[in-house]
Amino acid sequence: MAVLAVDTSAAVAVALVGEGGERLASHVVDEQRRHAELLAPLVSEVLHEAQVHRSELTAVVAGTGPAPFTGLRVGLVTARTLALSLGVPVWGVCSLDALAAQAVGDLGLEPDDEVLVAADARRREVYWARYRVVAHEGPHGVPVVETVAGPDVARAVDVVAAGHADGAVVVGRGVALYPELGEAASAAATDPEASGDAPDVPDPVVLARLALARHAAGEELPTTPLYLRRPDAQVPGTPKRASA
Repeated sequence: MAVLAVDTSAAVAVALVGEGGERLASHVVDEQRRHAELLAPLVSEVLHEAQVHRSELTAVVAGTGPAPFTGLRVGLVTARTLALSLGVPVWGVCSLDALAAQAVGDLGLEPDDEVLVAADARRREVYWARYRVVAHEGPHGVPVVETVAGPDVARAVDVVAAGHADGAVVVGRGVALYPELGEAASAAATDPEASGDAPDVPDPVVLARLALARHAAGEELPTTPLYLRRPDAQVPGTPKRASA
């Protein structure tokens, strides 16, 4: 039995894990535009690599963002459609949660440390959320984090001005794009030697483990997408009547 996880919030990522959370196969393609082209072949690839047939899947996990509309929609629709066709549940997990949990393991964070996740939202904005570490390792081998603030979308300078980066380890693609995020973190919370190990895209293995742990705890796992802002395309309003 196996669980499939897909995330298209920052890259095209697919993983297959056992019901205990053990990694069976995973692939991440750092591509932010060709989601529809890449996702289905990646799903087939991880199934083939793990020698697991689709009929053996017991659940499908989808990263719910936040992320831009088009890319995120591809991952969610694929996950929902596959789960429906197989008659298995589909579980949603915030993609920023996965990045926070990854940071705990990758950077050796301890309980009560705090993490600011800042993902690229374009337009000089970031999708952000701040977390507190509860436990370095919990059920299914995944760190336990709790949300302190967010998720939300804002300009990087406004996130800094609001103090959301103060005293936190800052991870995600927003760090490289907006150095002020890293500069605002306290020197004690940020280890320069470990900065190269900080995650910048969600690991689908961690996403799957979070879903398994939360499902076992009886939590709701909706697949409602976190867009956080209105799409660029708008329905045209009623044309103004021309005056005589």
